[in-house]
Amino acid sequence: MIVSIRFLLASLLLSQLSFGAQARTYDQVRSSGVLRLATSADYEPFNYLKNNQFTGFEVELGNLLAKQMNLKPVWVKVDFDSLLNDFDKSNYDVVIASHAMTSTRAKIVDFTQPHYCGGNLLLALKGGPLTTKALENKTLGAESGSVNLTFLQKLPFKKQIKVYPSTEATYRAVALGQVDAALTDRFGAASAVKLYPKANLVLGEVLWRVASGMAVSKGNATLKTALNTALATVLKDGSYHKLSLQYFDDDIRC
Repeated sequence: MIVSIRFLLASLLLSQLSFGAQARTYDQVRSSGVLRLATSADYEPFNYLKNNQFTGFEVELGNLLAKQMNLKPVWVKVDFDSLLNDFDKSNYDVVIASHAMTSTRAKIVDFTQPHYCGGNLLLALKGGPLTTKALENKTLGAESGSVNLTFLQKLPFKKQIKVYPSTEATYRAVALGQVDAALTDRFGAASAVKLYPKANLVLGEVLWRVASGMAVSKGNATLKTALNTALATVLKDGSYHKLSLQYFDDDIRC
């Protein structure tokens, strides 16, 4: 009897742990009253920490979406490299961290409709390489886990690549002359120019345009639909436009 009771308790605990590791559906999220959002909090002006508070365009957009869904937003910080792989730990419901909507990423998560469109370009010191052809035999920087790193790795000529844990660290490497150039998003690059005004940073031409979307766990259709509905509302009612102008002096919707 004691063995049976122990077995029953162990089985119950295992089932609870298994359930806890599952991503929450929209009904479960709505029942809790809380929308758990994850970001890397290292990509100004999109997502970053100011006085230990989450802020930035994507953070404020996430708060707008939560309000539309009648939910309280709760933010968690996760390394960019791990964001799309940690849904099984059930620490958050949605990721909003400037993820380009690539076919490779779409194999492991489901993306919402894009919440902004940008472009990727080279950031360098004045006189540095600003075109793809000029990167041969140069030392280049990119953030770990980014599409920019993948692009640089595939370039068919000799180069040295330095990988950094965050976009902030990547920008700092360019500003300090530790790399000849870095590949990054045009909005982040513009922010870096303001962040390091004495470095004489310059931007190259946009190499390709990118749609960025929020991510939910694979197959979580109900939450994806709810987020898309909320996004469509803020795009239509003017609140997205107002927020975008606040951060970029432009409407960056796709």
